[in-house]
Amino acid sequence: MGAGLSGGVESGGLRRVYDEVLAEVDAGGFGAPGEGELSAEQIVAHLAANDELLSEATEAVLAGSPFAYYDLEAIHRPQLDALVSECGGLDGLATLLRATSQKLCALVERLGPAADTPVETHLSEGFDLVVEDSLPWGRALDLHTRVHLPMHLAELRLLRDGAARAPVAGS
Repeated sequence: MGAGLSGGVESGGLRRVYDEVLAEVDAGGFGAPGEGELSAEQIVAHLAANDELLSEATEAVLAGSPFAYYDLEAIHRPQLDALVSECGGLDGLATLLRATSQKLCALVERLGPAADTPVETHLSEGFDLVVEDSLPWGRALDLHTRVHLPMHLAELRLLRDGAARAPVAGS
């Protein structure tokens, strides 16, 4: 654990960011999202579903199979809501995210020189980051660690901060 990879991802850093996200989820107390934004449950569902895609791509890289990775930024809310329902809410989603993130981290630790394997990557993080290119898989995982997970962690924190500022009914 914690070994640096030539492709740019460091498994210890990935685990640390997941620990931060899961601590935030465990703290709970989230308010309702703003218009057009995701709820805390939808964010966690998105992260768990995305972990599955990242794990599939990492397994393909380890097996020497070609693979294309498409992030789930454009996933439909009904799909997220179905996963929320299937997991029974935030507690079940946290359990799922623990499992999917642990699997991904374990796979990342096995990458070694395979982290340099090019993978057709399609991802978008708002207007700040758009990738439509072949990237060394380690670089794509590094973007997940340094951009994607922190972005959703910030969203979760804003949902809690918004709940703390929301007026209490009847006051």
